[in-house]
Parts: sequence; structure tokens; C-alpha cells
Amino acid sequence: MPDSRYSDLERPPLSEAALNRALVRPGSLWTALTVVDSTGSTNADLAAAARDGAPEGTVLVAESQQAGRGRLGRAWSAPPRSGLTFSILLRPTVPVAAQGWLSLLYGVAAASAVRRLAEVDVRLKWPNDLLIGERKLAGVLAERADDAVIIGMGLNVSLREDELPVETATSLAVEKAACADRDPLLRAVLREVESHYREWTQAGGDAEASGLRSAYLASNATIGRRVRIELPGDRTLTGLATGVDLAGHLLVEAGGERHTLSAGDVVHVRPAG
Repeated sequence: MPDSRYSDLERPPLSEAALNRALVRPGSLWTALTVVDSTGSTNADLAAAARDGAPEGTVLVAESQQAGRGRLGRAWSAPPRSGLTFSILLRPTVPVAAQGWLSLLYGVAAASAVRRLAEVDVRLKWPNDLLIGERKLAGVLAERADDAVIIGMGLNVSLREDELPVETATSLAVEKAACADRDPLLRAVLREVESHYREWTQAGGDAEASGLRSAYLASNATIGRRVRIELPGDRTLTGLATGVDLAGHLLVEAGGERHTLSAGDVVHVRPAG
């Protein structure tokens, strides 16, 4: 249900027609863009569409999402039209072993686009959370659907402080960003994703040769930090994050050993005092 405190002037709806005119054109990665008022999960909807043969470059945007999911199955929600909630469908032709980089690629592209347009210092927490300082601005979730990869993002745009889901979250409005207009932000993110995706696929999924790994490291806020990793099975690992390997895995030094992690929830540990 729309929030009656906000008019269309304060939180305007997105124009599907205008976005298609701007993004869907011959030679573009983006082949179709749909905006819906509400859905359960854009990732789930696009996964079903992928299994039905939807083409690469399909984009689904929801003004409100009722059953959104973050990493590790966490629930995710926001007031209608207060953020950007959307998913993209990709059918990469690179080796499956390289496709773990896709969610990191998306994070790099989104952070770059938001940093440039909103003029805020956005950094990445491994693998792909967008941070301003230590507060979360956006989350990214990648999932496989047969031979397709669905990547969804929830970006907090006009959320006020009292609307944030947790105290560790933030929004472009809270950060007094130069741009809190969802339309240009969505266009910028999708164009940046397309640019990085083309470079990465042309390099056969090689993150080093395409420049993706160096771009990721340049935007990363985790490397060099003491971290606590919450692992599957209620296990934790605390140590120093030292790098990201060629597969995109996080390298952590703990107890005199080097650990290579492909999954886990990262907490940046503040220095004592």
C-alpha cells in the first residue's frame, strides 16, 4: 500500500516508456525493461522468466517488493518508491568457473555509477554490499536459473532516518547526496553494468585481463580490515582480510593460516578503543 505521507511529486513513479527509450536500443545489452507497481521478488520473477526463455538483458523493476530477499535468505523490504528495487537477467557465455565474478562486477558498476552521480564515497564490503562509511546503502543478490544468472539490487534512495530498516543502513537522502532521483540513478547503474559486462565477457570472464579485479580492489572497503566472517553452520572466523584471489574469493589470515572464503557474511571489526 502506498505511503500516504508522500505524493507522486515527492516519490514519483518511474516511467517504463522513458526508461525503455533511453536504454533499449539496437546493439544495447538491455532488451526489455518492465516496471511493475508491486511484486513478491524481482529475482524470483526473472528466474521464472529465464526458465521460460526470456532473453539476456531483460530488466524487471518493482516500485514495491513484498517478499524481497537479501543474502543468506534475509527478508528485505522498503516503503514504495523509496528506493530502486530491480533485477537483471544475464546469459554469460564465459566459463562457469568465472561466473562467480558477476555479483562483484555488478557491485563495482553500481558503486561507480552512484559515486559519480550522487557524489558520495561509496565503497564495497565483500562480496558486493554498497557502503557509505560503515552503513549499508545497497545490497546485491545473484542467483542461478538454469543457464542464466539473475542479479538483483535494492538501493536505498529517499528513505528517511526513521524509515531505515536497521541502524546500520543508510540512504542517499540521509547522506544528503547530490542526486536522489531514481530515474537517472537506474539509467547510470545499468549503463555501467553494461560497460563492465562487455569488457569482462570479451576477456572470456578473466577478471584480471578485463581490469575487473583491479577495479574491485580499488573500490573495496574490506581489504586490510580486521573482519569477523559468519560462516554456514553457525561458525565464525575472525582475522585480517588480505585480498581477493583470481576467483573473487576473500583471503583472510587467522591463527597463522590463510583461509580462502567463497561465501560468508562479513562484519568489519572496529579497532579497540
